[in-house]
Amino acid sequence: MKSVRTLIAGAAFAVAAHAAPASAQFFFKSPDLAGPAVTGTEPGIVVQALPGATGDELRAALAWNLRAGLNVAALQCQFEPTLLTLNNYNDLLDTHADELKRSYDVLAKYFERSAKTKKEGQTALDQFGTRVYSSFSTVSAQLNFCQAAGEIGQEAVFTPKGHFGELAQERMRKLRNSLVPAGERQFPRSIYQRPLASTEPFTRPKCWRKGEWQLKRCGAYPLGA
Repeated sequence: MKSVRTLIAGAAFAVAAHAAPASAQFFFKSPDLAGPAVTGTEPGIVVQALPGATGDELRAALAWNLRAGLNVAALQCQFEPTLLTLNNYNDLLDTHADELKRSYDVLAKYFERSAKTKKEGQTALDQFGTRVYSSFSTVSAQLNFCQAAGEIGQEAVFTPKGHFGELAQERMRKLRNSLVPAGERQFPRSIYQRPLASTEPFTRPKCWRKGEWQLKRCGAYPLGA
């Protein structure tokens, strides 16, 4: 894990050299959302327990959770374009395409192995994907979520190919922490709110297929103002 932290630290340095501090977007002093690295067995980190999952399967689940969270941010956080959540998400899809495909395939095999039939396994995988997306729906903590996702998305772009899973282990705790409401640390009484995006679409499974929003079925995603 030490070498992984070195890679991620390098990515963070590169981000700092190429982008303005995200804390300036919303807060004078941002909430501390940092947390320790995870394995995927911690409650709430990958949404649901995965009994009997191997280390590779847990890592795949973490990678898929992080990808989903950054996908949600790409949709919900465009009200603040300087976060680059959409651009970074598109870039990381290109950079980490092979690893993300492997992660999906590993998860598919896990649910197939855990179910009685292949069809039931596919249904369980689809339900898992829906739960993952729904778990990133946030209203009162949207600013924290968007800021954290912006930072992590930039790290993902600079993370070397084949190491997206390690990034997920290092940063999923922070992304989950960002879903808990917290505000300005320097001036706690100063509360700032923006119009918030609708979270209702995340409860409609038909609007998602393999983690992608289905324009033909549900139209354009209703972004916040």
